[in-house]
Amino acid sequence: MSPPLTVPLQLRFGDEDSYGHVNNARFVQFLEDARVRLLSEPGGGSAFLDVSDAGQYTLVGRHEIEYLAPLNFSREPAGVDVWITAVGSSSFTLGYAVRDTEAPDAGTTCAVASTTMILVDRQSGRPVPMSEAQQAALGQWIGREVPFRRTAGA
Repeated sequence: MSPPLTVPLQLRFGDEDSYGHVNNARFVQFLEDARVRLLSEPGGGSAFLDVSDAGQYTLVGRHEIEYLAPLNFSREPAGVDVWITAVGSSSFTLGYAVRDTEAPDAGTTCAVASTTMILVDRQSGRPVPMSEAQQAALGQWIGREVPFRRTAGA
Protein backbone atom coordinates (compact mmCIF):
# COMPACT_ATOMS: atom_id res chain seq x y z
CA MET A 1 0.00 0.00 0.00
CA SER A 2 1.17 3.47 -0.87
CA PRO A 3 0.81 6.53 1.32
CA PRO A 4 -1.81 9.00 0.11
CA LEU A 5 -0.93 12.21 -1.65
CA THR A 6 -1.71 15.14 0.66
CA VAL A 7 -2.93 18.23 -1.16
CA PRO A 8 -3.17 21.53 0.74
CA LEU A 9 -6.23 23.54 -0.28
CA GLN A 10 -6.55 27.17 0.70
CA LEU A 11 -9.95 28.00 2.15
CA ARG A 12 -11.65 31.22 1.13
CA PHE A 13 -13.92 33.33 3.32
CA GLY A 14 -16.68 32.86 0.73
CA ASP A 15 -16.52 29.07 1.21
CA GLU A 16 -18.53 29.45 4.42
CA ASP A 17 -22.29 29.24 4.36
CA SER A 18 -24.83 30.91 6.66
CA TYR A 19 -24.12 28.26 9.32
CA GLY A 20 -20.52 29.43 9.62
CA HIS A 21 -18.79 26.36 8.17
CA VAL A 22 -17.53 25.39 4.72
CA ASN A 23 -20.51 24.52 2.54
CA ASN A 24 -20.93 20.90 1.45
CA ALA A 25 -20.86 21.87 -2.24
CA ARG A 26 -17.30 23.15 -1.82
CA PHE A 27 -16.19 19.69 -0.69
CA VAL A 28 -16.86 18.33 -4.20
CA GLN A 29 -14.55 21.02 -5.57
CA PHE A 30 -11.90 20.08 -2.99
CA LEU A 31 -12.13 16.47 -4.19
CA GLU A 32 -11.78 17.56 -7.81
CA ASP A 33 -8.68 19.66 -7.03
CA ALA A 34 -7.07 16.75 -5.16
CA ARG A 35 -8.03 14.23 -7.88
CA VAL A 36 -6.51 16.33 -10.69
CA ARG A 37 -3.34 16.77 -8.63
CA LEU A 38 -3.00 13.00 -8.02
CA LEU A 39 -3.55 12.20 -11.71
CA SER A 40 -0.77 14.69 -12.55
CA GLU A 41 1.75 13.36 -10.00
CA PRO A 42 4.34 10.79 -11.07
CA GLY A 43 4.48 9.15 -7.63
CA GLY A 44 7.71 7.31 -8.43
CA GLY A 45 6.63 6.28 -11.94
CA SER A 46 4.62 7.92 -14.68
CA ALA A 47 1.69 10.21 -13.98
CA PHE A 48 -1.69 8.96 -15.24
CA LEU A 49 -2.22 12.08 -17.36
CA ASP A 50 1.24 11.69 -18.92
CA VAL A 51 0.43 8.18 -20.22
CA SER A 52 -3.13 8.96 -21.32
CA ASP A 53 -4.19 9.30 -24.93
CA ALA A 54 -5.46 12.72 -26.10
CA GLY A 55 -8.46 10.90 -27.60
CA GLN A 56 -9.60 9.85 -24.12
CA TYR A 57 -10.80 11.58 -20.99
CA THR A 58 -12.22 10.62 -17.63
CA LEU A 59 -15.76 11.22 -16.40
CA VAL A 60 -17.12 11.04 -12.86
CA GLY A 61 -19.38 8.02 -12.54
CA ARG A 62 -20.08 8.26 -8.83
CA HIS A 63 -19.36 10.41 -5.75
CA GLU A 64 -19.97 9.42 -2.16
CA ILE A 65 -19.21 11.78 0.73
CA GLU A 66 -19.68 11.22 4.43
CA TYR A 67 -19.42 14.37 6.56
CA LEU A 68 -17.91 13.75 9.99
CA ALA A 69 -17.23 17.23 11.44
CA PRO A 70 -17.66 20.86 10.38
CA LEU A 71 -14.81 22.50 8.52
CA ASN A 72 -14.51 26.16 9.47
CA PHE A 73 -12.74 28.95 7.62
CA SER A 74 -9.07 29.29 8.45
CA ARG A 75 -6.12 31.10 6.94
CA GLU A 76 -4.30 27.77 7.05
CA PRO A 77 -5.03 25.37 4.19
CA ALA A 78 -7.21 22.32 4.73
CA GLY A 79 -5.52 19.03 3.89
CA VAL A 80 -6.98 16.55 1.43
CA ASP A 81 -5.47 13.08 1.41
CA VAL A 82 -6.17 11.28 -1.88
CA TRP A 83 -5.30 7.77 -3.03
CA ILE A 84 -6.56 5.02 -5.37
CA THR A 85 -8.76 2.30 -3.85
CA ALA A 86 -9.46 0.19 -6.96
CA VAL A 87 -8.42 -0.10 -10.60
CA GLY A 88 -10.68 -1.86 -13.10
CA SER A 89 -10.44 -2.34 -16.84
CA SER A 90 -12.01 1.02 -17.76
CA SER A 91 -12.64 2.64 -14.37
CA PHE A 92 -10.87 3.45 -11.13
CA THR A 93 -11.89 4.64 -7.71
CA LEU A 94 -10.26 7.25 -5.52
CA GLY A 95 -10.50 7.65 -1.76
CA TYR A 96 -10.22 10.92 0.15
CA ALA A 97 -10.00 12.31 3.65
CA VAL A 98 -10.59 16.05 4.08
CA ARG A 99 -8.81 17.26 7.20
CA ASP A 100 -8.98 20.46 9.23
CA THR A 101 -5.36 21.35 9.90
CA GLU A 102 -6.41 24.07 12.39
CA ALA A 103 -8.53 21.82 14.63
CA PRO A 104 -7.35 21.36 18.23
CA ASP A 105 -5.69 18.06 17.34
CA ALA A 106 -4.44 19.51 13.99
CA GLY A 107 -5.85 16.72 11.89
CA THR A 108 -9.56 16.29 12.50
CA THR A 109 -11.09 14.41 9.57
CA CYS A 110 -14.10 16.43 8.46
CA ALA A 111 -15.18 14.16 5.62
CA VAL A 112 -14.28 10.95 3.85
CA ALA A 113 -15.22 10.41 0.24
CA SER A 114 -14.95 8.19 -2.79
CA THR A 115 -15.11 8.95 -6.52
CA THR A 116 -15.35 6.45 -9.37
CA MET A 117 -13.92 7.67 -12.65
CA ILE A 118 -14.54 6.11 -16.06
CA LEU A 119 -12.11 6.33 -18.99
CA VAL A 120 -14.06 7.35 -22.10
CA ASP A 121 -13.30 7.73 -25.81
CA ARG A 122 -13.76 11.38 -26.86
CA GLN A 123 -15.44 10.56 -30.17
CA SER A 124 -17.82 7.80 -29.15
CA GLY A 125 -18.40 8.82 -25.53
CA ARG A 126 -18.17 5.14 -24.60
CA PRO A 127 -15.94 3.56 -21.93
CA VAL A 128 -12.61 2.19 -23.18
CA PRO A 129 -10.09 -0.13 -21.55
CA MET A 130 -7.12 1.45 -19.81
CA SER A 131 -3.64 0.68 -21.08
CA GLU A 132 -1.15 -1.19 -18.91
CA ALA A 133 0.75 2.10 -18.49
CA GLN A 134 -2.41 3.84 -17.23
CA GLN A 135 -3.17 1.02 -14.80
CA ALA A 136 0.44 1.06 -13.57
CA ALA A 137 0.33 4.85 -13.06
CA LEU A 138 -2.78 4.45 -10.91
CA GLY A 139 -1.42 1.36 -9.16
CA GLN A 140 1.42 3.32 -7.58
CA TRP A 141 -1.19 5.17 -5.49
CA ILE A 142 -3.14 2.10 -4.27
CA GLY A 143 -4.22 2.46 -0.65
CA ARG A 144 -6.85 1.34 1.81
CA GLU A 145 -10.60 1.32 1.37
CA VAL A 146 -12.39 4.51 2.42
CA PRO A 147 -13.31 4.22 6.11
CA PHE A 148 -17.00 5.06 5.76
CA ARG A 149 -18.98 4.67 9.00
CA ARG A 150 -22.04 3.57 7.05
CA THR A 151 -22.19 1.47 3.94
CA ALA A 152 -24.18 2.56 0.92
CA GLY A 153 -27.87 1.77 1.28
CA ALA A 154 -27.64 1.30 5.06
